[in-house]
Amino acid sequence: MNSQGIGALDELNRRVRHDLECLNYPPANWSVPVESPDGRPVSDVVIIGGGMCGLVAWFALTRAGVRNIRIIDKASKGKEGPWVTYARMETLRSPKILLGPALGMASLTFRMWFTARFGEQAWEELFRIPRPMWMDYLNWYRDVLAIPVENDMPVSRILPRADGLLELELDGGAREGILTRKVVMATGRDGLGEPTIPAFVTPIERHRLWAHSADPVDFRTLAGKRVVVIGVGASAVDNAAEALEAGAAEVRLLARRPTMPTINKLMGIGSYGVTAGFPRIAPEWRWRMMDYSTKQQTPAPHNSTLRVSRHPNAFFHFDCGIGSVREENGEIVITTVKGREFRADFLILGTGFSIDPAAREELADYRDAIACWEDRFTPPPEEANRDLGRFPWLADDFSFTEKEPGTAPWLANIHCFNYGATMSLGKVSGDIPAISEGAHWLAQGIAGGLFIRDIDAHWQALLAYAKPELDGSEWTDADAPPVAPVAQQKTA
Repeated sequence: MNSQGIGALDELNRRVRHDLECLNYPPANWSVPVESPDGRPVSDVVIIGGGMCGLVAWFALTRAGVRNIRIIDKASKGKEGPWVTYARMETLRSPKILLGPALGMASLTFRMWFTARFGEQAWEELFRIPRPMWMDYLNWYRDVLAIPVENDMPVSRILPRADGLLELELDGGAREGILTRKVVMATGRDGLGEPTIPAFVTPIERHRLWAHSADPVDFRTLAGKRVVVIGVGASAVDNAAEALEAGAAEVRLLARRPTMPTINKLMGIGSYGVTAGFPRIAPEWRWRMMDYSTKQQTPAPHNSTLRVSRHPNAFFHFDCGIGSVREENGEIVITTVKGREFRADFLILGTGFSIDPAAREELADYRDAIACWEDRFTPPPEEANRDLGRFPWLADDFSFTEKEPGTAPWLANIHCFNYGATMSLGKVSGDIPAISEGAHWLAQGIAGGLFIRDIDAHWQALLAYAKPELDGSEWTDADAPPVAPVAQQKTA
């Protein structure tokens, strides 16, 4: 794939800036400034996360005229999100034509960026977007929009204050905190939970003998080793492929299911109708759809699975629910619930992530006050699903709600713009297809909330506004008495 050079990209950058100018971007800030009692600066919004969700949230809020924003990320620049850290697929699952975070601007799409760099012919030949290239695109998106991400800023707590503000504690209090009126948790797939770690691995030492698929793994150390991967979903398959390509002696994937999942069920109803309608259907329907689709399991992509199976030393094993794992003479012994035994030198868990607000240290001081689906909805017995029950029950603006009204009012100012919003609002705050729609909803909700919160100040501004648009010279009152000419008035 040959680059077209910097000329075409410079031209695209100029087009983006012109498109923004035509959209009157950026609009003036309209929010009312707030001062803290101790004189520290107060932001209207702080976005935690400088990856895709955080970037498009910043852009949507800025387009809405909310300008007093900070956006921070714990990672160093260029390492935000999973794309060049623990994501290990060769290409994205999403089709290349999806609009992603472009927020309705053709010049901000991946296609425009790609063709500026590589040309139309390369676009026609492109099958899927290479994973590292998506990160390149997001870096360009950040730069061309001049999004001021502050890197290396890990948030350890989100603390409510008596004055109604929120304080973000950084590095466990090692740095001065950040005061803000609202917080957006744009923290990605694992941003409202943690990696799912089955209890069966607790007897053996992490990192030396096993790792989760989201852990840093030096696959070079697995050359010549026997590797077992738990699961056959996308992350399991991608990690198995990495191990094989690094020279593992053998890789065995163990699935508790009797057969390989082959159908991505949610693709069957993918449409704007689902995006727009999902938050509006009854909780019974939202639960039913999510329960069904998760229990069916989304299969790994076609090309990712072939990436594994083309190796003769790769083996898929089904009906292999894990009974126990132990270390014996320096090797891992895995016994299934049916008594089958596997031996390995290293184990990788492709077990995904769980969603649970109680698992997040940022929310630790009031984790029990956050309402989850299990607090608001009881499914029929055949649809019991504890994992779905731990998703937060969110308001329309992505904000947390109180388990008991009146006990934690500050939760209305913490907005969950990550995968944790899926049960309440659909897949609009994590996956590429509808991320712009979700960002629009978020910006609309936050802007509306700030306006309502400051309604007295806006009312006073309305009363005080006195700039005339007419100066009296534009009309004549037909019923007014005639005014004598100036010369006649002087004579009199």
